[in-house]
Amino acid sequence: MSSSTFERGQVNRIRLHVMPTKRFKTFAITLYAGIPLEEKQVTSTALLPFILRRGTSRTPETIALRERLDDLYGAGFGFDVFKRGDSQFIQFRMDVIHDQFVQTNESLLAASLRYMGEVVTEPALENGHFVTKYVDAEKETLRKRLESIINDKIRYAAERCVEVMCEDDPYRLHALGNRADLTSLTADVLYERYHQWLNEAVFDLYVAGDTTLEEVKTIVEQSFKLPTGECGDYGLAPLISNSRQLKTVVEKMDVKQGKLNLGLRTGISYADDDYAALLVYNGVLGAYPHSKLFLNVREKASLAYYASSRLDGHKGMMTIQSGIEIDKYEKAVAIIREQLADIEAGKISELEITQTKAMLINHVREMQDSAYEMIGYDFNAVFSSSKRTGEQLIAQVNSVTADDIVRVAKQIELDTIYFLRDGKEA
Repeated sequence: MSSSTFERGQVNRIRLHVMPTKRFKTFAITLYAGIPLEEKQVTSTALLPFILRRGTSRTPETIALRERLDDLYGAGFGFDVFKRGDSQFIQFRMDVIHDQFVQTNESLLAASLRYMGEVVTEPALENGHFVTKYVDAEKETLRKRLESIINDKIRYAAERCVEVMCEDDPYRLHALGNRADLTSLTADVLYERYHQWLNEAVFDLYVAGDTTLEEVKTIVEQSFKLPTGECGDYGLAPLISNSRQLKTVVEKMDVKQGKLNLGLRTGISYADDDYAALLVYNGVLGAYPHSKLFLNVREKASLAYYASSRLDGHKGMMTIQSGIEIDKYEKAVAIIREQLADIEAGKISELEITQTKAMLINHVREMQDSAYEMIGYDFNAVFSSSKRTGEQLIAQVNSVTADDIVRVAKQIELDTIYFLRDGKEA
């Protein structure tokens, strides 16, 4: 999975990354558009793709626009909104079969890129702004999405833990924004925001399939009506900063089961040399069914319904999620901290390390089977200015020793304990 498989180019403000390959029967197309995470704009930015998917100037009706995908032999089109580092991303994805496997006179790659270019740069308008009925409907869609996070208590607790931990950092913001902002977002306010976004976002367009950089360049020049200007860059986000003392927050809601989440600072970012050792550390701690959290907190002590850890290399932070009986809070915190202390003290078995390395390496190898996974991996490298290929990551993971894991463990600091419990006073 070496980075040389992607050829790089540029069209106007779009950076192009093309992987010419005959391995897949389809073309995988992904457009990343990143903008700084900002409280004032986060909700309006999140709402844009919901509106853009509703209609274009050529096909303003939503049903007709979706039917155009059927004409492309059932091409898939979707989007996602997420955050990485201190950036908020809108990601559009499209996959379409290669022309040689169907009977068609036109290039399906060209038709797909035209479709995406039209959705992103030529939206349906009325009276010089977005279509009001689309805006109203999609505000409701987004409101429901945001409400579903509050109703999903596992997700809610995870989000709140990050908010508390990152209270002075843009990363505290949710990628989909805030329900309270929705009321003020009218069709013309959003259309103005859309123009700002087109002018300021960093655009990275990926295409993987049986094509060439030159062919993609020509199609993109014709298909994306972007303002002219420089490509821009993401700039590296600062890692989560040190706070002097441990923050503990207990919140009460109508829950049957307690949600205990811990936030930790690692001091290590995606591009650092120690990143592979941090991945192994996270695997030994809580990423897998053989990890310490799962075996000791969940299985042996029967303290948790679930217990795992998650790593965010772009912000240098790690989170631990667990679901516990409400009266087991003190016990659960103690045993989780014990696992952290054990790794720091070098209480790691050869088996834990071997199993973790096997899981990590297997995951990197499996990426080879998916064009989207390869695109995602390459974009992580582009975003974080890291030159590490998949092969290099495998080699680095393989060479991690118990001492490396202990060295990483000594850097990791517990920052936040967040507990969501029932609303009744004990």
